[in-house]
Amino acid sequence: MSGEVEPAAQKEFNASARVGKVMKNIAMISLKPEDLSSPVAFQMAMSRIYESIMKIFEEGGPKQTYIAEVRFTDDMGNPVVLAVDLGETPPPLSREKVKARVIVEIYDEPVEE
Repeated sequence: MSGEVEPAAQKEFNASARVGKVMKNIAMISLKPEDLSSPVAFQMAMSRIYESIMKIFEEGGPKQTYIAEVRFTDDMGNPVVLAVDLGETPPPLSREKVKARVIVEIYDEPVEE
């Protein structure tokens, strides 16, 4: 056996995607719902964000990368959104909004004896 596992089930979803640039290390900076629960919690969150931004600039500034935001609806009707990192160079696409295909494979992990 070549180490490749045969999937027990496979499903393909047609999706839409939007390609754009993001600053990769700025993505770690975020507000959480609890950060808006009180003025003190908000001030603490702003201090945390300020420290993160200063650290990014001390490390040479933000790094730019291209991502695709992929959107589709699962079999239960739930919206699914995921991000795919396309690298630091622009992808060879003619438009910002493109089509995508998501393939899900369901399989058992091989048991090592």
